[in-house]
Amino acid sequence: MSIRIYIGNLPQGFNPQEFDTLLKSFSESIRFKAVLDKETKESRGFGFATTNNEENANLLIHKLNGFEFNGSKLRVELSEKKDSANKKNGGNLNKNRKRKEFKKIVHSDAPNLEAPDPRWAGELSKLKDLLANQKTPA
Repeated sequence: MSIRIYIGNLPQGFNPQEFDTLLKSFSESIRFKAVLDKETKESRGFGFATTNNEENANLLIHKLNGFEFNGSKLRVELSEKKDSANKKNGGNLNKNRKRKEFKKIVHSDAPNLEAPDPRWAGELSKLKDLLANQKTPA
């Protein structure tokens, strides 16, 4: 079984090969993958190491947690597991649920053709009063 280890607080612009060399000094079975920004392809400051040996994982956590690497103190701990129910459904946990319906309010500067022009509101009010008070001939 593979053990996943979170490694955070990596310095900006760090060299992944240099860090991989540091990890390989503990064990050759440790693999590291930095998490990169989608747009800039630069490190987001953390990554994950994996190993098949629990002893290596514990040694890595013990030795590297708080270790200063290129001016940054690393944060190293066991990675939290992802929600297995989400994985089993292929990531489509909410696929069968209907989306909550709500009335969408759209704000626009364009004139609303259904509503009268607000500049004429006073005149329209007077006209409505005249029509309401008008008597129909018998």
